[in-house]
Amino acid sequence: MKISALLGKILSEGLILAKRCRHEFFTPEHLLYAALDVDAVRDMVELCGASADSLQKDVRKYIDTKIPVNAVDVPLDKNPIETSGFQSVMNRAVFHCVESDRVVVDITDVLVSMYDEKKNYCSYYMKTNGIERAALVEVVSRYKQMQQDGVSEIPSEASAESNGQQRQGRRSALERFCTDMTKVAREGGYDKLVGRDDEIERTVQVLCRRVKNNPLHVGDAGVGKTAVTQGLAQRIVSGNVPDELKNSSIYSLDIGLLIAGAKFRGDFEERLHAVLDELMTKKNAVLFIDEIHMIMGAGTNGNSNMDAANLLKPVLAGGKIRIIGSTTFEEYARNFEKDRALVRRFQKIDINEPGRDETVRILEGLLPKYAQFHHVKYNKSAVLAAVDLSIRYLSDLRLPDKAIDVMDEAGAYQKIHRHGGTVNASVVRRIVSRMANVPVETLCGGEKAHLRDLQQLLEKQIFGQGEAVSAVVKAVKRARAGLKNPDRPDACFLFVGPTGVGKTELARCLAELLGEPLLRFDMSEYQEQHTVSRLIGSPAGYVGHEEGGLLTSSVRKNPHSVVLFDEIEKAHDDIYNIFLQVMDYGILTDNQGRKADFRNCIVIMTSNAGARDLEKNKVGFGTAGFSGVYDVQNESASLKEAVEKEFPPEFRNRLDAVIPFAHLEKDIVLSVVSKECEKLARRLSAKKVRLAVTSECKQHLAETGYSRQFGARNLSRTVEEKIAAPLVDEVLFGQLSRGGTVIADIDNGEITFSYGGKVNYLSHCNYADFSVV
Repeated sequence: MKISALLGKILSEGLILAKRCRHEFFTPEHLLYAALDVDAVRDMVELCGASADSLQKDVRKYIDTKIPVNAVDVPLDKNPIETSGFQSVMNRAVFHCVESDRVVVDITDVLVSMYDEKKNYCSYYMKTNGIERAALVEVVSRYKQMQQDGVSEIPSEASAESNGQQRQGRRSALERFCTDMTKVAREGGYDKLVGRDDEIERTVQVLCRRVKNNPLHVGDAGVGKTAVTQGLAQRIVSGNVPDELKNSSIYSLDIGLLIAGAKFRGDFEERLHAVLDELMTKKNAVLFIDEIHMIMGAGTNGNSNMDAANLLKPVLAGGKIRIIGSTTFEEYARNFEKDRALVRRFQKIDINEPGRDETVRILEGLLPKYAQFHHVKYNKSAVLAAVDLSIRYLSDLRLPDKAIDVMDEAGAYQKIHRHGGTVNASVVRRIVSRMANVPVETLCGGEKAHLRDLQQLLEKQIFGQGEAVSAVVKAVKRARAGLKNPDRPDACFLFVGPTGVGKTELARCLAELLGEPLLRFDMSEYQEQHTVSRLIGSPAGYVGHEEGGLLTSSVRKNPHSVVLFDEIEKAHDDIYNIFLQVMDYGILTDNQGRKADFRNCIVIMTSNAGARDLEKNKVGFGTAGFSGVYDVQNESASLKEAVEKEFPPEFRNRLDAVIPFAHLEKDIVLSVVSKECEKLARRLSAKKVRLAVTSECKQHLAETGYSRQFGARNLSRTVEEKIAAPLVDEVLFGQLSRGGTVIADIDNGEITFSYGGKVNYLSHCNYADFSVV
């Protein structure tokens, strides 16, 4: 450990002073006297509200009268002996430096060390001259910061201001680290509390107890835990409390402010003790600690266990002061509940989420303040819409906070975009749409037109699966009409059938038409038992256990979505156990205890179970032919029999429906080819190329590309191979490099292309303009 140049100079001056006075010992007082000859040290003393001259005079008097002098025969050049007090001061200064992660000991470390050391007169004289430790630490920290910034001396404005404050008397610990909630309530600083009479009554009863008179409010974030204490402060101000609590004061402790700037060992403890000591001198004082779980571990240094929680225990055990705390259920279980000695000193009071009607009353009570702030008006429909829509679409948040957020943002939107006026339900719907990532049409009821034509729209994209589409549409309409079980997802389907017949495509198209995100999970990635944890999160102690699960996190972010589990039969059997509670209660809890709400989701699982058996027992179609029929009823029965073998009964029993998908028929194959050609035409339109495919060419693609085993995917590959691949060079280097028209036709069983001239590209055209049947 090194010492700074300034401290080295002061040590030399102090040693010279001790030799000149023929003192037998070298003491901390010599060092302090020499330090007070340095301008920077004098400035720091003055900033602490003391007189540097007066302090130096007191130290000089001690040096001249109290330190033993050497005998006459002792040589003048003999070095005085360092006292144990001097060594203790220097050792403490080194310890402070190490705790601050510094390698150079400065005079500031020595000054704080002198103040903390009990066995010397330096601390006594510094205290009698009006220097307090908190002020000294604050000035020392500022001096170190100015050294880092390259400022040579303390600015005069800061000195004058600080001196003026110190001379006028420093603020008390309560004023520095706490807020008087009763004073704020008296000045009208809190919003009116509506409801919560039972919770406040229970809090008052606990405060009036003889022992364990410390209420602990526990509830989800946003339910109004802090508001309960604010409401209690309002009742104290109005006198609507028992005689024992009249004239009481509630002080809110700021833990962050208490920790800020506490760089040296003992600073935090001293500040907290100052607050508690001052509280005990006040009659009927109550301390409120919001987010009280933060006291667990607050203020610890190194391996020390002396945190704020342990400092509070003796005070709570003695019943000298009363404390109100608030925390969430998660933090209570994770941090607070582990310290049983602390928990038993509090009385837990659950603050539950208010119901719909109570939330409406709360919003009506708050409306005047928000209307005044935003210079707008709120009508009744806006209040009801804010509550109802927030309940339905902001399920990961809690009432009344989420409804208040909606009303507040709606007022801000009205003020900014419409320059005042009245906030109505349409404005609220727009705000909720942005907050929940839900299309406005869904909230406005504009999706009714989509629902009315949903079956026709789906059948235009999903060919030959009329029964499957009909079953899905009925479930969606039932959910949108509000007739489905409110405790279950909108629908839970299992799509079974051969590959390439539209199972995944139906889920994708459904999500697109409903305007909801598609959350797709490929279950082939979950074949091992341990991969189940990827969906809900790893257990505690494993890597990534704090990140949560892929499934639960996705649904919490998108509570209104289509959740697709593709090829579910490839997943490990333990996966089915997770899905049971999703299909039964619409809730899935992750490893952090957070709940993902599936009650507004459509859950779709796809499976190829039984597809191989269908190939063995197929009827009609040959491997090479493109004509013939097959028995749809037999296929459906075979698929359902395969499902019964593959999936356990408790899993099947929770499904809304097992929907079989049939093989593609001849006329359906032509529709699939047309759809694939349109997709290709849409991609070519970005290159300013028009694509036309004749009916004969499509018929040829259908005949050559049809595969009963691979379904529509083989048709897609055929279109890519026969149409897209031959056009690559032409689009890059040939006749279509600058746009144009190309017609695909059939000649003697071969596909031919004829190219036209350059065409004007119309950005407003859709893909239909680029294909011809």
